[in-house]
Amino acid sequence: MIAIIKYNAGNIASVQNALARLGATSEITDDAATILRADKVIFPGVGEASSAMAYLRAKGIDETIRKIKKPMLGICLGLQLMCMSSEEGNTACLGIFGARVKVFPPKDKVPHMGWNNFSMLQAHPILRGIKEEDNLYYVHRYFASLSKETIATCDYIQKFSTVLHKDNFYATQFHPEKSAETGARILQNFLDL
Repeated sequence: MIAIIKYNAGNIASVQNALARLGATSEITDDAATILRADKVIFPGVGEASSAMAYLRAKGIDETIRKIKKPMLGICLGLQLMCMSSEEGNTACLGIFGARVKVFPPKDKVPHMGWNNFSMLQAHPILRGIKEEDNLYYVHRYFASLSKETIATCDYIQKFSTVLHKDNFYATQFHPEKSAETGARILQNFLDL
């Protein structure tokens, strides 16, 4: 069973629907025991960093996430909250990844919304079968800086971390659940870990 962490953020149902299309069973939950018992955990999200972190702390989910030993995938806001801090609301985050989340400078089109490709820094099981020219779907105003956990980057105004990995923790800035066949492949790669 895959636990999808329920917290003060949106986009959870579309992740559950994407998993169902791949034949995976999932449960949306904020129960610590259920999250820790799951075979895999997904930490999705569309929302605002400071209110999302406040909810995680109030429910004790921040500590639960740090205890997860099974594979966990953060998506969009989930990736950002797994970093050290976010400029959005001047928020201290979970600190799983060493990256810091910053706001895009006010030029060109912000937020970064739509399809974009990426650059792979290293071959990795989560990116198996994915090519750099494959497009993925993004919607975000804030981005994770480059860090030692960065395994793929995207270039929009500047380079930022689009895939991060450390131990059993994985994260994508793009939305695999909205990225057609390429995104489905990434979700399947996560399920296969």
